[in-house]
Amino acid sequence: MTERLLRSPLALAGAMLVSALLGAGLFALILSWMPGIAGPAIRGYLLEHPEVLPEAMDRLQARETARYEKAQQGAQAAVPQHLAQLQKPYAGAWAGNPNGDVTVVAFMDYACGYCRASLPGIEELLAKDPNVRVVYREFPVLGPESVVAARWALAAAEQGKFRAFHDALYGAGSPNVENITLAAGKAGLDKELVNKAVQSKAVEQEILANHKLGEKLAMTGTPAWVIGGKLLSGARDYAGLAAAVAEARAGK
Repeated sequence: MTERLLRSPLALAGAMLVSALLGAGLFALILSWMPGIAGPAIRGYLLEHPEVLPEAMDRLQARETARYEKAQQGAQAAVPQHLAQLQKPYAGAWAGNPNGDVTVVAFMDYACGYCRASLPGIEELLAKDPNVRVVYREFPVLGPESVVAARWALAAAEQGKFRAFHDALYGAGSPNVENITLAAGKAGLDKELVNKAVQSKAVEQEILANHKLGEKLAMTGTPAWVIGGKLLSGARDYAGLAAAVAEARAGK
């Protein structure tokens, strides 16, 4: 493994960065164990007793895991408070049965590969389950182009052409100006209406509201899902989505 790292400068740099971050975390943890002791003294102790490092690593990992789990528990507890807002789509940014018994809320970013990987699962779910509704929430977190794409998607939703634009842009690739324009053309968007909508206060407020929801639910990336009141994260295929929908139905 070391030999492979040495052959790849990027891999070596990445390994050094991870080591540095872990080392900083461990050093901070050890300092918390030994308050009042100077850094050089701790360094000397560690050089003499390197066997304490695995224990320190285990404690650091346990502490970070506990912190993450606590955040997730708090986020899950917050879902019911915001469920009505989560399940209310912006204009036409939804698909499936408008009166479906289970709503799948999908937070997505057009630059997110994991979101793109989840699209076939969503399509299969919509095709096989006539009693499900999908609400799409624009959650641009991967850069300025994602924000522009989200604004155009919401403008498409106002024209009742969200899915057409959504599918065309993901199919085109990265959310750059060329691909957004191409997707808008395929979706048949009215350019004059789009130009007004993308700069509108309603569109801006929708994106801000989604980001606030993301903060309240401790979302760390996309895609993120709320299905039947349960918060999930990461890419999902059809089996994963269908299982979550089935669980939501069973809990009604």
